[in-house]
Amino acid sequence: MEGFVTDWLNLVLRCLHVIVAIAWIGESFYFVALDNSLKPPTDPNARRRGVFGDFWRLRAARCI
Repeated sequence: MEGFVTDWLNLVLRCLHVIVAIAWIGESFYFVALDNSLKPPTDPNARRRGVFGDFWRLRAARCI
């Protein structure tokens, strides 16, 4: 019985590892796209304060 539980735990951990890896890669692509789409600030004071760009993203509303 101990080997059976160990095999299932191994399978679950491998699947979890693959899912986390896919999410990590997707998040990396998202943040690269976010950085590449920044528009320079129009306010010269913002640049001096360290603002390097603006980005507007709309979030889809959740339906209940």
